[in-house]
Amino acid sequence: MKKKITCFIPFAGQPVEETVARLRESELVHKIYLLETLPTAGEVEGCEKLPVDSLTSAATIKAIAARSDTHSTLLYTRYTPLVPGFFALERMYDVLQDSGAGMVYADHYRQKGEERVATPLIDYQPGSLRDDFNFGSLLLYNTRFLRQVVARLEDEYRFAALYALRLNLSQEAPLVHINEYLYTEVEEDNRRAEEKMFDYVDPKNRAVQIEMEQACTRHLKAIGAYLEPLFKEIDPEQGDFARKVSVIIPVRNRARTIEEAIRSVLSQQTDFPFNLIVVDNHSTDGTTEIIRQYSADSRLLHLIPDRSDLGIGGCWNTALFHPACGRFTVQLDSDNRYKDETTLQKIRDTFYKERCAMVVGIYMMTDFTLRMIPPGIIDHREWTPGNGPNNAFRINGLGAPRAFYTPLLREIRLPNTSYGEDYAVALRISREYRIGRIYEVIYLCRRWEDNSDASLNIETINRYNTYKDRIRTWELTARIALNKKRNEYGDKI
Repeated sequence: MKKKITCFIPFAGQPVEETVARLRESELVHKIYLLETLPTAGEVEGCEKLPVDSLTSAATIKAIAARSDTHSTLLYTRYTPLVPGFFALERMYDVLQDSGAGMVYADHYRQKGEERVATPLIDYQPGSLRDDFNFGSLLLYNTRFLRQVVARLEDEYRFAALYALRLNLSQEAPLVHINEYLYTEVEEDNRRAEEKMFDYVDPKNRAVQIEMEQACTRHLKAIGAYLEPLFKEIDPEQGDFARKVSVIIPVRNRARTIEEAIRSVLSQQTDFPFNLIVVDNHSTDGTTEIIRQYSADSRLLHLIPDRSDLGIGGCWNTALFHPACGRFTVQLDSDNRYKDETTLQKIRDTFYKERCAMVVGIYMMTDFTLRMIPPGIIDHREWTPGNGPNNAFRINGLGAPRAFYTPLLREIRLPNTSYGEDYAVALRISREYRIGRIYEVIYLCRRWEDNSDASLNIETINRYNTYKDRIRTWELTARIALNKKRNEYGDKI
């Protein structure tokens, strides 16, 4: 059988003999290069060392493309041992050929101590632009496509080269998910999923984020989805509203936290009238009775929907279309609270100052007792006035609290889901309108055992990520169509 795969595996002095031996079991393997990120003495039999600065730099990706002289190029991205399954490389190679893919990736197992955990992945789609999309650690590329894409890498990335590579590759050929368990990787990061989800906003990763934004922006321009900052302005006095602001709290079974959330709203000091609409989604744990204790305050409206099929988005729509809803609607989750009594005033003032259709603040992560916990303050600095609507495609959230211009939100409405509903409307709003930012902490976000994203299993994580990728795919399609109209009709649309 002709040798058809050139392999590249990371090497920093750790034992790699087991991985090399496993790869050599396949008759498809032609040559194995060790990507040497740290200078090491000695040689590994049957391998050639290739000094590189990191696994994520453009220089490394170019060196890989230059040295691979076979049909396919295998890249393993972990420093821990790889155990391919029975005829796994042959299976990946066959699918790569048969599907016409630019790259294939596969479901796999993670070895965590003595436990082997199944790790199913999700299909790649046009909206899978998150820079943390999980491909696993074993990637097989069509070398022709790999070289073609690497040849046009315009930036000398230090951190974003792999991200830019797969974005550019997706423009040329499919990225194909093989939903078969084809290998085992050793797990090094034993944090829970909810503990990893904020890594991208860690200040120490800011240089990484800048490069990721650069790569994503180039991709959006290449596929015709990039939006110039041509924002419409709202009229902050439009419509007949009895109140300027309504805070909306959807709630179900939050007896431990709902009272504190309510008090957080009713203690706000403003120079305008506001109300609080609590949509009680058929609570059964005493939450309803706690809310009723505040019924004497005319600012609180307690709604129990007639329907029993509402998610968080459906609860929001219930409040949004109520006659008592104010001109601006402000989010408050039932287990969180505002930082102090000035939050609503700051949000309302931002709407008037910037004439934006949505306002997002900064929040601080806390434990149940409201003491700050890592990663601390989440500022989402990746949302910039000029490029925020584009950069929003590669992240999974936009910050909190979120506030909306009610007349526009009534046109868009929220999807009736309990995950991603706010992200969906934020993307839609940012297609045409400015999103204002308040760059100070105005919201406290609790992490505790009853959070909706606490201790998520892999199936739930995959379902959530697939849905958000689908949201991005729909929005990409709409933006490409909008740009075509703008190119054709100019300012007439």
